[in-house]
Amino acid sequence: MARIAGIDLPRNKRVHIALTYIVGIGKTTSRRILSQAGVSEDVRTDALTEDQIGAIRKIIDASVSVEGDVRREVSANIKRLMDLGAYRGLRHRKGLPARGQRTRTNARTRKGPARGKTVAGKKKPTKK
Repeated sequence: MARIAGIDLPRNKRVHIALTYIVGIGKTTSRRILSQAGVSEDVRTDALTEDQIGAIRKIIDASVSVEGDVRREVSANIKRLMDLGAYRGLRHRKGLPARGQRTRTNARTRKGPARGKTVAGKKKPTKK
């Protein structure tokens, strides 16, 4: 099993797709890395030789920021927006969509499960 940048790549996928499992590497970057390493895109991950894996690893270490570095950079950017008091930072702080999506309906992913939804057939007790 190929292990690159702390990630176990899936065995039965083509290499240019398997590299996208690493955070910070997309399809374009993976194709560029493979062309620099001299590895065909059609090769399956389990068919890679140790030399090919080493070449890919060397290029990724030298030129691409991956995994922890990318996650740290993204969280630092979000924290900076929150500290500035920018609109996007406030939306992140409240856990709401930050890019202008509507929230009257939808936005369940950011808002969480429906809260305060009315239940049919339930009446408030009356005072006597």
